[in-house]
Amino acid sequence: MEKGVTVWFTGLPSSGKTTIAHKLEGILRDRGHKVEVFDGDVIRKHLCSDLGFSKQDRDTNIKRIAYVCKLMTRNGVVAIAAAISPYREIRDYARKEIGDFLEVYVKCPIDVCTKRDVKGLYKKALNGEIKGFTGVDDPYEEPLHPELILETHNESVGDSTNKVVQLLEDKGYLQPVRKGHRSSV
Repeated sequence: MEKGVTVWFTGLPSSGKTTIAHKLEGILRDRGHKVEVFDGDVIRKHLCSDLGFSKQDRDTNIKRIAYVCKLMTRNGVVAIAAAISPYREIRDYARKEIGDFLEVYVKCPIDVCTKRDVKGLYKKALNGEIKGFTGVDDPYEEPLHPELILETHNESVGDSTNKVVQLLEDKGYLQPVRKGHRSSV
């Protein structure tokens, strides 16, 4: 049986977490791995619709995602979480709870995230229409010791994804592709 792992993407809204998560999913599926992506927006809609955006509710949201990732990971699945998860303490909780856990900080300046924001949420938050928006009037606590930092304002989606694949290979969760086989995005 393959060894499972959780790849936990964290970063500001519109930093590129979900885009990279789905690109990684495709690569892992092509290599024959069992993979599940836990997109923060989708989880909020289907598993956490009872929660608001207070710190307590955000922590509960992350605890629920961590629990499901833990179940997947222990059953040999690569669980990919793409959730803002703005607070260090709750990310540390997820790491401890799951065990096989790789934190990937998707680092991107807020001005770039604002330009990428197709939902217009940053604009609404900056205009005061949305309260408690991460990065605007609610904090985002950068990871202190992530396994990987992706600077999505300086690198392509493919380059970022390749770095995650390399991390999985370096940590022994993914076998390197032999020469002559497709190994990159």
